[in-house]
Amino acid sequence: MKIRYVLLFMACFTMSQLYAQKVRLIDGSLDAIKSVKKMNLQFDYSKMGVGKFATEDEYIAKKKSDYNEKEAGKGDTWAKSWVADRKNRFEPQFKELFAKYEEDIMLGDYPSEKYTLIFKTTYTEPGYNVYITRKNAEIDGEAWIVETANPSNVIAKISVQNCPGRTFGGNDYDTGERIQESYATAGKGLGKFLDKELK
Repeated sequence: MKIRYVLLFMACFTMSQLYAQKVRLIDGSLDAIKSVKKMNLQFDYSKMGVGKFATEDEYIAKKKSDYNEKEAGKGDTWAKSWVADRKNRFEPQFKELFAKYEEDIMLGDYPSEKYTLIFKTTYTEPGYNVYITRKNAEIDGEAWIVETANPSNVIAKISVQNCPGRTFGGNDYDTGERIQESYATAGKGLGKFLDKELK
């Protein structure tokens, strides 16, 4: 009986990952990158809403204040981790999962390449896990493919929406861990989309 519940949970989890996410071309054309083997990769968080807050700055100010009220310095530590998680967790997960599903294009620090893919996170839902209740993390974003030497020349824009993030088993009490999985989902979805569209 217990095994049946575990299998049911795994099936539901897999289905939610498959059907929640939406990736589509919203502007431009992918023709220019059909023979590309490498692209420079950048991330942009500058115009991102977080949870119920219109801007990230508002969210950070509120969380930082709340944590510092409970324990001096805790909010400052949290704020540093919030930003550090990008380079340490989110971006590596995005790249890793993208590479797994799009093997023909390498993304990385390649500033001499003709094209750059900029992943612009437009919204982050951090989610929560407080033992008896939980909410998955989720991100929305856009992947802009631009000319590296002239970033104002946008070749294509790809919408990457509804990227859920949670770990199997639900032991994701750390906000960064949940959001990390959202970036993994985004990388996977974008990789699969480009792999299909560039054939």
